Amino acid sequence: MARVQGKVCIITGGALGLGEAASRLLAREGAAVVVTDVKDVEGQRVAEEIRSAGGQALYLHHDVADESAWEKAMDATLSRFGRLDVLVNNAGVGIGCAPDEQTLEQWRFLMSINLDGVFLGTKHAIRAMRRNSPAAGSIINLSSIEGLVGDPNLGAYNASKGGVTLYTKSVALWCAKERTGIRVNSVHPGYIWTPMVENYLKEAGDVAAGRKALDAMHPVGHVGEPDDIAYGVLYLASDESKFVTGSSLVIDGGYTAQ
Repeated sequence: MARVQGKVCIITGGALGLGEAASRLLAREGAAVVVTDVKDVEGQRVAEEIRSAGGQALYLHHDVADESAWEKAMDATLSRFGRLDVLVNNAGVGIGCAPDEQTLEQWRFLMSINLDGVFLGTKHAIRAMRRNSPAAGSIINLSSIEGLVGDPNLGAYNASKGGVTLYTKSVALWCAKERTGIRVNSVHPGYIWTPMVENYLKEAGDVAAGRKALDAMHPVGHVGEPDDIAYGVLYLASDESKFVTGSSLVIDGGYTAQ
């Protein structure tokens, strides 16, 4: 129950789904967590419940596509907790669409959050983590199985998550060669039962039928739960993974093994 004791973690998109699960688990394991999101009511609730359970948590309204918002989030984190040890770049959106119907506006909106947000977070996290003495930290970027394999209706999402995958490897190599002490890894969930996936199925029509189809796509016979991913994030945030950088942690119920 103390796998990240004393660490300070920022989790973007921490109000719901994977981000909420990671925020709660890291807090239970001893970290001070900064929950960021644009969903203020839900984000405040997560932070308040962590504090009520005896943990340390701060909620910040945070648009990950805005560099000035990143600067403010880092300043608030350092002011409150004095350091940054872990960044979980989790905030993301999904838009399903045929490639010949996708609008440029949709493409740019998705990229601004899924890819620009990861770039900006990584940039400012490195700056903050290099202030640690000795310099050290862990950056965890949420990619997806869709960053490893294609999907006929998720072209923009595939492109954004594929970008996260290779950007992670590039930055991991730079951080290692510069001896920064900062590790950078990506996590690749299969379909996880979150509000984003449920909303995606609602837009497609029948949620129950969609859930059954998603379950069947995974060799283990069902989609994942948010904690399945949160435990992977916890491993990468902890010192247990001190020799792990530039890696892609796939947690997908066998989806990409087929």
